[in-house]
Amino acid sequence: MAELLKLLKDGNKPSLLAACVNTFLGIIKGVAFFLTGNVAMFAEMMHSLGDAANQLFVYIGSALSKKAPTKQFPGGFGRIVNLVCLFAVIIVAILSYETIKEGWHHFIHPTGESSGILIALGVLFIGIVLEGTVLAKAAAEVLHEAGQEKAGLSTIPKAFSYLNRAKPATKLVFMEDLVATSGNFLAFAAILIAYFTGWGRIEGLVSMIIGAMMFYVVGKVFLDNARGVIGETDEEMLNHIAHIVMDDPNIKDIFRLEVIKEGEFLHVELVAEADPHLSLAFLDDVRDHLTEVILSQKGVSKVAILFDEDDGKTNWVHVNEKPKDTI
Repeated sequence: MAELLKLLKDGNKPSLLAACVNTFLGIIKGVAFFLTGNVAMFAEMMHSLGDAANQLFVYIGSALSKKAPTKQFPGGFGRIVNLVCLFAVIIVAILSYETIKEGWHHFIHPTGESSGILIALGVLFIGIVLEGTVLAKAAAEVLHEAGQEKAGLSTIPKAFSYLNRAKPATKLVFMEDLVATSGNFLAFAAILIAYFTGWGRIEGLVSMIIGAMMFYVVGKVFLDNARGVIGETDEEMLNHIAHIVMDDPNIKDIFRLEVIKEGEFLHVELVAEADPHLSLAFLDDVRDHLTEVILSQKGVSKVAILFDEDDGKTNWVHVNEKPKDTI
């Protein structure tokens, strides 16, 4: 239990914050739906509850993924966060389907004007403020994990450019809260339009749009984490580490280099070619130096280096661009 609590302290903070916020929003939106009968509010209730459950699972998964390797699992537990994300999107997919189904039913068979417009608008306004706050924090975390500085009001737009370099949990929170904030805006607009024009079908239409946006997140997150479970190469870091290795004067060539994403971390396996006349003791010092340098790179948690004698041929062809100053 003590180990679990220690791991939970290191869990992804944006996902925990998002889970708490969405739980609160799901409750007040549910109350508002039962008071008003507004189908757009129903869609937002389902969305918030789905996001809350999803992000809670992600928080727990991100914490467990930091568990140290054991004798039974020497590769560590990094991919747990990917497995948890895959499980979490199933919940969102079910709620997305229910949201679209309810929206379609309301669009085909409108139930008339819903009551309590001020209650619905007030709850959605609270949702916009809270979801927008979480989105801004998630965007700032995306930039932090990518080694970039926050950009004030441009933080959220800037985060899109570095989303692929964010941790799986942070990326999921950013995408879900982007859709959640957009959904709140759409539901807010739908209620106003329905009230002033009398076209009640728009609430059902917006409900289906919100459900479709949720499905987009499901598909995107599923594909990203399916690659993570299988074991995906980080091409950008692979080229960067290749340059680091080839800059060492004692390394003649790279026979094999793998940089595999293990959840939030990177595992590096290197087979380098060196002068066969170098002593074992000297090569051991070279390995220690390279291991230290590679481990200092952002996200790298494990390095394995082997040496082979130089065959006089150039095997490595991936080193084709100058490395960045910081990764």
